[in-house]
Amino acid sequence: MLSLLHIENIAIIEQADIVLQPGFTVLTGETGAGKSIIIDSIGAIMGQRTSRELIRNGAKKGFVSAVFEDIPPALQKQLEELGLDTGDDGTVRIQRELSAEGRSVCRINMRPVPASVLKTISPYLINIHGQHDGQKLMQEEYHIDFLDSFCESESLLEQFRPMYTRLHALRSKIRELEKSGQQREQRIDMLRYQLDEIAVAELQSGEEEELTERRQFFENAGKLAYSLQSATMLLSGNEDEDGAYDLLSQAADELSDVSTLSKELNSLSKKADELRYQLDDLAASVAMMASDVEFSEAERDAVEERLDVIYRLRRKYGATVEEVLAYSDKASAELEELENADDRKEELIAEYRQTLAAARDIAGELSRRRREAAVELEAKIVEQLKDLDMPKVRISIQVSTQTKLNTHGMDEVRFLISTNPGEPVKPLSKIASGGELSRIMLAIKNVLTQSEDVGTLIFDEIDTGVSGRAAQKIAWKLGEISRSKQTLCVTHLPQLASMGDHHLLIKKSLSEEYTYTDVFSLNEEERVQELARMLSGDAITELSMRNAAELLERAASSKKSQTSGAQPV
Repeated sequence: MLSLLHIENIAIIEQADIVLQPGFTVLTGETGAGKSIIIDSIGAIMGQRTSRELIRNGAKKGFVSAVFEDIPPALQKQLEELGLDTGDDGTVRIQRELSAEGRSVCRINMRPVPASVLKTISPYLINIHGQHDGQKLMQEEYHIDFLDSFCESESLLEQFRPMYTRLHALRSKIRELEKSGQQREQRIDMLRYQLDEIAVAELQSGEEEELTERRQFFENAGKLAYSLQSATMLLSGNEDEDGAYDLLSQAADELSDVSTLSKELNSLSKKADELRYQLDDLAASVAMMASDVEFSEAERDAVEERLDVIYRLRRKYGATVEEVLAYSDKASAELEELENADDRKEELIAEYRQTLAAARDIAGELSRRRREAAVELEAKIVEQLKDLDMPKVRISIQVSTQTKLNTHGMDEVRFLISTNPGEPVKPLSKIASGGELSRIMLAIKNVLTQSEDVGTLIFDEIDTGVSGRAAQKIAWKLGEISRSKQTLCVTHLPQLASMGDHHLLIKKSLSEEYTYTDVFSLNEEERVQELARMLSGDAITELSMRNAAELLERAASSKKSQTSGAQPV
């Protein structure tokens, strides 16, 4: 059960603490007041995708936290498997922080977790029914999901879907191997030519870098030789001129002649000797390097030819030598497969047949379960719809088994309906009104969640297209559901709002610079005021106040009859 929801800087909500109770809680307010923001905030702590636009204008971060109590044993086990401790009180605290840069930080009981973990555990915590669920009911491709949820087919589907994917991959490989003999031989010849061309080159990893460096040496060899020879002459001199070493030696000799006259001269003489020895070493090293510089035209041509070979191979097979070698490995594997195509094809066909047989077995079991579940689900939906002012409705769930496999097995599922006696069942999209769809979806949702461990149900504007007696019946049904599961409902209908055990008002206010949304828990007197507004708009009259008070009295009487087990009238 969701006991506390804390929101900071989400859309127009600066800060809100929403305390939630067991039973039936209704959320009302003017259009645009911020009811959807609360649903979006709950979605954030369920691990749903968020965007930076959700953060309040001017704020750097948004924050949502939720406290859940009385968690089911299945969730306790799931958390233990994830290494998350719920503590002695069995409470789960979820936090999600959103940044303006698009990042988010999620925590469960103060431990950081990925958003995917929130999504994993959310089915145990909250089930949200929004308007898009009613839209799915109009699209027959989603009908099989409703039926599978009822008959708990997920474990079988988890086995089937990898097989289905594998069958597609095997079929593609077999078709590739079944290409005409001429095409295959052409491909074999092409691969052999490419492999021979790469093999003859005898490429080595890192070779191109070494050759490039050697080519740079050749490009600068003339300048290098000239500079080294000039440096040698300047250091060592020649027959016509003294070099730096000769001049320094002469200076050292002059200082040596007067070194005994003072300590300072002696020190300078020693330094001159040290420099003479160092300069002698330097001159010898430069002379040796100058003698080693050899410029070979043949070697330069060989380097250029090798780099040209590598360049041509890179243009054909990869951007680098490593990629060319990787292509060679890939081509070699393909060549081996093509040369052994007949044997490989037989292996793949055998695997395909084996996988197909296993997939058909699972698909057959799925069909059997669906057919059995369809009969049971039909009866349960009809039973629920009788309580929702649709006593003559007939529901038919058709399970059509096809010869070809699809992502769901071999079945197509359609929900058909007849709302009037004597009329044949037809597709929901052709005869169901908006109000009827809302009630059918509520009935299905109620049936599907009865066996689930989820502790909180949220209905976001389930009253779309509903009014009058139908609205009263939906209010009754939501009240009935809330006796076993905490139920929250965002509504614009006073009939639904009056049935709530608790009433939260979402109210927007304006300042000179900002828009704020606040959440208020209403007492009985305030509830009368809010219901009167829902009945008559801003012009609240004495009559609308009396009607609102009467609605609350009738709702209180209905809740008493629910407690006693009576049926709605």
